[in-house]
Amino acid sequence: MKLVFFIAFCLMTCVTFSQEIAILKYRGGGDWYSNPTALPNLIAFCNENINTKIKTKPETVETNSVDIFQYPFLHMTGHGNVFFNDDDAKNLRDYLISGGFLHIDDNYGMQPYIVKELKKVFPNTNLVEISANHKLFNIVYAFPQGLPKIHEHDGKRPQALGIFYESRLVVLFTYESDLGDGWEDPQVHNDPEDVREKALKMGANIIKYAFEN
Repeated sequence: MKLVFFIAFCLMTCVTFSQEIAILKYRGGGDWYSNPTALPNLIAFCNENINTKIKTKPETVETNSVDIFQYPFLHMTGHGNVFFNDDDAKNLRDYLISGGFLHIDDNYGMQPYIVKELKKVFPNTNLVEISANHKLFNIVYAFPQGLPKIHEHDGKRPQALGIFYESRLVVLFTYESDLGDGWEDPQVHNDPEDVREKALKMGANIIKYAFEN
């Protein structure tokens, strides 16, 4: 019995160091499952170009599950409502402060909801804009202007917003960029090849940064 408790404690307090990615399934009715071809395409690009060895098909994990601690990188997207209950918020905070990384890619429409819900995870911390000279934008591929614009929605400039814990970036919120649309199969959005390439390269930067920092 003591061994069982010890294993459970380890899962709750440390993230394994395997190079794997999972999709975060959240409450609230938002389409957490959107852009189904995006992550497989990004993973294939990373495995080919930045020497990762990520499983081609990402797993899906729920916010309140201990399973999130198996993945150093969680990806979250959608268009609409997001809701974290108390268990979700605590589990996500424990995951992030113990070494995990959460990338939230706004597929258009989730911004007001996710900003509110992140306050449950880090009540005393606000999202801050990440400057274009941050390592995130040059760790593999150079983006001297910061986050690229992939899809137009409201005509607003793209922003990379983050939450830092003890100087480590633990949450990245990509807003008004729609990277995930650029990762999808070419026929889904009919994006020009150079636009898709920018999206994939920026995604590769995010993954490499998350795995190494």
